[in-house]
Amino acid sequence: MRDLRFRRAARTTALGTAALVAALSLTACQSGSAEPAGGSGDPAAQAPAAGTSAAPVADTGTETTGKPGATDSGSGDGKDSGSSAVRPAAKPAAEQADGSGKGGTGTSPATCTGADTKLTITSVPRPVNHMLLTVTNTGSTSCSAYSYPFLRFGGAQSVPQVVEDSVPQSVIVLAPGESAYTGVMTSSADGSGTGGYSTKDLTVGFQGRDGGSAGPMVNVPLGKKVYVDSTLAVTYWQTDMDDALMY
Repeated sequence: MRDLRFRRAARTTALGTAALVAALSLTACQSGSAEPAGGSGDPAAQAPAAGTSAAPVADTGTETTGKPGATDSGSGDGKDSGSSAVRPAAKPAAEQADGSGKGGTGTSPATCTGADTKLTITSVPRPVNHMLLTVTNTGSTSCSAYSYPFLRFGGAQSVPQVVEDSVPQSVIVLAPGESAYTGVMTSSADGSGTGGYSTKDLTVGFQGRDGGSAGPMVNVPLGKKVYVDSTLAVTYWQTDMDDALMY
């Protein structure tokens, strides 16, 4: 009897122990399966929601490309580069004076006028009925004698015609003390001219670069009466008196 009770007690103890072990195992399994679902080991649990993931991307883009500070820096660089690109390159000193580098008051000789020259006219034996007009630079700087002089004998209402074949290759520039020459045919040698008259008065004017008058007309003494008619003509300014008298 006693052995039977002992066996029953042992059996009961063994069953209780087995039940306890089973319960503990079940609890452990439940704990292990719950952990991955909400813990750090589950990739689905670790990935942020779609709305949450967009925010960091937008923030990153703002920091690198749309950031106000970055925009200011870029516009500052661009502005400097643009200024250098559109800023006119510095002109040579010769061009800065008049904007073209030639013909300006600051770089090329001024136009010869009666204020800085001396004019004289003399008769010559050949060609017949010719005179030689001479202009000498009496100033301290060079001057340009453009085209041909305007001549008016006596009370003439117009200036003489010009010998077009006498055009020089370039503008005559006179350094201080240098001279230029114009040949003047006063009348025809064969008497074909008309409207002739004699006068002791002569005024001479200079041309500017644009062909207009430069300075006032200058009185030039003739010394004696000179006969002129409708064939009266002048040459362009020349650097050599023989060139001025060859027409």
